[in-house]
Amino acid sequence: MKHIIFISTLLIFSTAIVGQQKPVSAEVIIKDAMAKASKAHKNVFVIFHASWCGWCHKMENAMNDASIKDFFEKNYVVEHITIDESKDKKDLENPGGDELRKKYHGDEQGLPYWFIIDANGNFLADSRLKTESDANAKAVSVGCPAEKDEVTYFTKVLKKTSRLTDAQLGLIEQRFLKNKE
Repeated sequence: MKHIIFISTLLIFSTAIVGQQKPVSAEVIIKDAMAKASKAHKNVFVIFHASWCGWCHKMENAMNDASIKDFFEKNYVVEHITIDESKDKKDLENPGGDELRKKYHGDEQGLPYWFIIDANGNFLADSRLKTESDANAKAVSVGCPAEKDEVTYFTKVLKKTSRLTDAQLGLIEQRFLKNKE
């Protein structure tokens, strides 16, 4: 009987400790993602998000849609960095997330903000769309692509940073255009 009480107490204590663990740092997430990407010959797709962000949820739902999920999984190591949480949920944030977002020029962008790097950490692309007709215009994040010009930009980035076929990119385009509904 004492053995059962001891084991029960130990389980309760270990559950409490696990529940209080801090999220993994952004630096560790990126380092691990680059290692996975190197082994798998993929690029790293990093998405900054928050629990309150509706467009972040739309982005995740779109990328995880059964019709296109494999396209992302076969071409990218996809990682999420939690930032900008509300005051009562700050414990969900990945330490160093704000600094990483700033490093990749997303500090003045909304959520979701994403970027793609290769397995060596070299910057390839991000969600900042700059209007080609206005050289002085400030780039604006497409976040979760929904409008035609945003989705077109997104698929161009995917084409440049993956081995996706035109047919696969067409399916991705169709799915992301549903985000505006």
